[in-house]
Amino acid sequence: MTLSALELTQLRKSLRKQRRQISRFQQCQSEQAVLNRLIRLPEFQHAQYIGLYLHAFGEIHTAKIIQRCFALGKTVYLPMICNMNQRLVWAVISPHQYRSKRFAHHRLGMKEPMHNRGLHVTKLDLLLMPLLACDHHGTRLGMGGGYYDKTLASAPQQPFRLGLAHQLQLLKEKLPRQTWDQPLDALLTPQQYLRFKR
Repeated sequence: MTLSALELTQLRKSLRKQRRQISRFQQCQSEQAVLNRLIRLPEFQHAQYIGLYLHAFGEIHTAKIIQRCFALGKTVYLPMICNMNQRLVWAVISPHQYRSKRFAHHRLGMKEPMHNRGLHVTKLDLLLMPLLACDHHGTRLGMGGGYYDKTLASAPQQPFRLGLAHQLQLLKEKLPRQTWDQPLDALLTPQQYLRFKR
């Protein structure tokens, strides 16, 4: 059964609330469990250029993942919103920049790298994406701005799209998929890894 527009609005509100209520201890456990699964994936092992996000709204935390990427010699990119077209570009970040927290605060509430320009998403091998919800078909429900969808619409092949989620964000119900919605290749939670046909 697919969710209606009203149910979708209520779901967004409910999941935002549930995500914010996850305790710091639970977040720490979830982050470690996701990292333990991630480092075993061939898509991660073979990736050199990895797009990540800085957690800000209760998503799966990414600090340990970013630090592991640096330790393995992988290149880490963080998203910046391009105000001209409302798409994301990807700015490389060094371990020093990350440790010294050289980030700008965006009006939407998240932090961005302090860069003048970024790369197109197709330059990445692997993209780790935040989300509000995902179903068992790889349909991703984001925060509502459509930034990832607009960005990935121009990148049908590359990179590999991996959503990170708490178990409560994996839905039994089927999410409605609009023509502009960009599905995931896979989803990783603390408990499981799901691969989808895109």
